[in-house]
Amino acid sequence: MVRLIMGVKGSGKTKQLIEMINNAAKDEPGNVVCIEANRNMTYDIHYNIRLIDAEEYKLNSYELMRGFISGLYAGNYDITYVFIDNLCKIVGQDIDKDTEEFLNWLDAFGEKNNLKFTATISAEPSVASEGIKKYL
Repeated sequence: MVRLIMGVKGSGKTKQLIEMINNAAKDEPGNVVCIEANRNMTYDIHYNIRLIDAEEYKLNSYELMRGFISGLYAGNYDITYVFIDNLCKIVGQDIDKDTEEFLNWLDAFGEKNNLKFTATISAEPSVASEGIKKYL
């Protein structure tokens, strides 16, 4: 399952994401991971959440993100939920066909491994393709 939160900068995406992360910390039976572009949420999220600074790992493409997420799961099958804050900023791309392909991969990977994903993208929802809008 993939859920996408889109909106322009300042529209409350990160606040909504932090609330979802903290709820997942209480409700999820497994481990919860949050990948973000930097460590801005360090003091806002529950201490049980594994917070990953994408800059430390140079996750600057969708291919690297796929490999990183696959490796995270291969190293810890107890992960049940992964949050990704500001996906396009992490990979250094605007929302495009590659974004749609990545979200489709996340959905298939999540279905196969019983994982949930929530990602945020800073862009007006109207710029999303139909393939991306199905995750909104």
